[in-house]
Amino acid sequence: MAKDVKIYSTPTCVYCKMAKELFAKNNVQYKDMNVAQDLQAREDMVEKSGQMGVPVIDIDGSIVVGFDEVKLKELLGI
Repeated sequence: MAKDVKIYSTPTCVYCKMAKELFAKNNVQYKDMNVAQDLQAREDMVEKSGQMGVPVIDIDGSIVVGFDEVKLKELLGI
């Protein structure tokens, strides 16, 4: 079953790019929320994570702050 994956990111974030590459490599569908432009997405991110740092990745309601490859793979089942 497909997981609901959202990444709160900015265009210049290296770790965001690494997370997106991991998703692409493993055919994970995700919704990219650009918090540099989208104020509502930024507010959602801060509400979920309690901080301003990116990436914040939401996988079926589990929040991963930063690029934690081991945790991401575990949550995605890859």
